[in-house]
Amino acid sequence: MSTFPRSYPMSGGDDQHSYINNSSYQIAAINSVREKTRQCIIEKLDLPLNSDLGTFRIADYGCSIGPNTFHVVQSIIDAVKFKQVDAKNEISLMPLEFQVFFNDQPNNDFNTLFRTQPPSSEREYFSAGVPGSFHGQVLPRNTVHIGHTSYTTHWLSDVPENVDDKNSPAWNKNYIQCNYSIEEVTKSYKAQFTKDMKRFLEARAEEIVPGGLMIVLGQCLPDGVPMFKTDQGILVDTIGDCLMDMAKSGLTSEEKIGLFTIPAYFPQFSELKTEIEKNRSFTIETMESVRHPLEDIPLSNQFLISMFRAILSTIIKEHFGEDVIDELFDRVAKKLAKYPIDFKECEKNVTYFLLLKRK
Repeated sequence: MSTFPRSYPMSGGDDQHSYINNSSYQIAAINSVREKTRQCIIEKLDLPLNSDLGTFRIADYGCSIGPNTFHVVQSIIDAVKFKQVDAKNEISLMPLEFQVFFNDQPNNDFNTLFRTQPPSSEREYFSAGVPGSFHGQVLPRNTVHIGHTSYTTHWLSDVPENVDDKNSPAWNKNYIQCNYSIEEVTKSYKAQFTKDMKRFLEARAEEIVPGGLMIVLGQCLPDGVPMFKTDQGILVDTIGDCLMDMAKSGLTSEEKIGLFTIPAYFPQFSELKTEIEKNRSFTIETMESVRHPLEDIPLSNQFLISMFRAILSTIIKEHFGEDVIDELFDRVAKKLAKYPIDFKECEKNVTYFLLLKRK
């Protein structure tokens, strides 16, 4: 069973336009919750922001290569500084020092990350790269005061059991994702997601100090909505259909397609909440759906193709080879030009904002 590093979805694709679309989508979401994040830190952070604290430590899990991570980090620092000033009243306190841990898989390009961060003269923090999967502990106990991750927790640590086994009822035949159309496949994905979320929360409970915060921005499905009814689900199913067309043309093989499954699972909103509530180390301070700014802008097939080319290119290249990318997405574009996605009829994924406090 192959393991797909989680850095894939965050690191962009093989063309700059794709990367810009994907990055812009995430930055828009991050910016849309900037004020909510600030207010949550001001109201919910339960730590003494004085010289006794020493260095204030922030961890961004799944940082990729920026620039999204730098926007997030600066927003958090600004909120903490505001809270410290507000808390001073008549007492003079020493300014806090900040340290930021940028975490991602070992194959992430940390050199690019550090080359693109703000220059030291403009940076209000010391930075360090932390390679390793966030499905396990990557920092010492009681190290982090605020943790953050965005658009990462739907990515699984491994391909779910049996979905690439043609002799199993959980074989994901004819599909490259969990689109909720085969019950046994969905159960297998859910089991892996449950395991991964448990490990993620247990690891953060070790790393985050009592009274510290964990901020999660991500996507899930509305209750009762299967993935195959969403525009994203339809697009990924179309990619799978085009791979099968390429196999018929001799450009790849059906056997290779049968062994290819995207290791991502979008839980439904109440399902996600249930998994989080199982962990007794955190309290849920806020968990709500938020409106993505791009929801007000009419989507196009080309925008969605570009975004998913960015998200999936690395995974596809590793499994099928680099030569298939242009041909595959040309075919996807032609198929959707002939049979366009009806965005008005599609269900939408939910963007959620989650704030956890360490007990």
